[in-house]
Parts: sequence; C-alpha cells; structure tokens
Amino acid sequence: MSTQLENLARLVRERRVSRNYKVITVSSGKGGVGKTGISVSLAYYLANFFKKRVLLLDCDIGLGNIHIILNVKPEKNLKSLLSGEKLENVVQKSYNFDVVLGFSGIESFMDFESLESTEFLINIEEALSNYDYVIVDNSAGLNRQTIGFSRIADTTYIVTTPEPTALTDAYAFIKSMYKLYGYSSFKVIVNMCSSRTEGFKTFERLKSSAEKFLNLRLPLAGLVPYSKRLKECLMKKQLIVHAFPSDPFSLELKNITQLETGEIVSVEEPKESLMARLFKFLREGKQQ
Repeated sequence: MSTQLENLARLVRERRVSRNYKVITVSSGKGGVGKTGISVSLAYYLANFFKKRVLLLDCDIGLGNIHIILNVKPEKNLKSLLSGEKLENVVQKSYNFDVVLGFSGIESFMDFESLESTEFLINIEEALSNYDYVIVDNSAGLNRQTIGFSRIADTTYIVTTPEPTALTDAYAFIKSMYKLYGYSSFKVIVNMCSSRTEGFKTFERLKSSAEKFLNLRLPLAGLVPYSKRLKECLMKKQLIVHAFPSDPFSLELKNITQLETGEIVSVEEPKESLMARLFKFLREGKQQ
C-alpha cells in the first residue's frame, strides 16, 4: 500500500477512538453464504428494535443487490456518491433505516478503481456522524475494497457456512487481515446451519485453526439456521425478519443484534382484540 493510503488508514484509526458512530463490515471468504441477507437483517433490528440510527452501505462492487431484498429502485446509488453527490441526496429510507444502494455490472475499470474505501469514509465522515451504526455489506473475497473497509471497521462479521470451501475461504480472509495488517476485531456467524450441532462443529473448526496457526481467538456471534422461507421472501421481495419475525432465522439475527448492542429490548405484549377477549371469556365460562 502506498504511503498516502497508509496515512489515510492511520487517520481513520485515530478518529475511530473519538467518533460517535460504529462501523460494522459484513464480509465472507466466498459468495453465496448469505452475507447480504445478514447485513440487511442487522440493519433492520438495530433500527426497529434497538432504535438506532442506521446507515447501510451496499459496497458489493458491481454485484450490489440489496435493492432487490428491500424492493426499492436503485435510482441513485454508490456511483452517485462517488461522483460527488452529497450523502443526504443519495440515501433512501427502508424499514426505518437509511441505505445507499450498490450497482450491478461494471462498465469500466473506473467503476472498480474509484472506490478507495479509506478515503471514501473520510470524505463523508461529517455526514456519518448523524448515525449510530454504519453497516458495510462488503464484496465477497479479498480485494482492495474489502480489506480497506475491514481495516477501519470497529467489528468485522465473518459469514461462513458449513460448506468446506466457505470455511476455508473464511479462514483465508481472517489470516490475510491478521497477518498483513494486524486486524483482529472479528466475530463469526455460521449461516445456513441444518442444526445447532452442525453450526458449533463448523465454528470449532474455524476457531481451532485460528488458535493453532494464528494464535488468534475468534468469538462466535451466532449460528443462523437455514430457512425455507428465505427463498419465498426473496421471490416476493420481502424481508424475512419483517415478514416472519418468529422464524428461527429471524430470532437468531435478533439475538446477534442484541449481543452487538449489549442492550435488552423491551417488547410490548400485543393487545388482545375485542373478539379474542370475548372468546377467552366464553371459554373460561364453560370450564367453570
């Protein structure tokens, strides 16, 4: 990395101590592990259950698809922001949080080269101070952008699955970040688990490798079960955590978010309708 970029990274690290918002990156060694669904779900729970001011950035360069999950039109996106538009003119509101959408397809090398993640966040730092959390949905794998965002993040969630290739690539991402840059603020999410046992075994393999070869202890953030409703919601352009809050997938993401905030959410009991109270009264009367 050039001296200029090293200075930018150092500047962001110094500002991280005093800034009033937290940057979270959601990364993975490979694609297809459900990284984007987890990014959106974290934003949803932070905004709606923990009442945080949240900005979600779709930084999956050339393959951005958050607009599909949220069912919003990508009229203005990350390209607009990189072209000099102010953040407030680019963000869209969805499910009570702000989002800067990504873009699909790369028309020139400039699309890829224009995003220098460290400098990018510095340029919009003043606007970011309006938020409590900034969540970056990273591209899959290792490249200049994913490394840059993770280096300046307070926490990087590494999303993997029990699939051997996903686990191997997750370890490669962690190893590279730790060996090259000394970055160690990882939390692991094992997604698409068929059971808690499978999830724990997957995490233990990753944890064991990190401890043995890197002398690095990895914390577990959560074990997210596979849900058949995910495909159903994607086809209907629905957000599963909103449409099915009691689904095991949704409940685990809510737990992960609670661990992230360290707060306990107080949920009001739903009020019974008049008809429900009437049926309850009649049922209790028959039992007497």
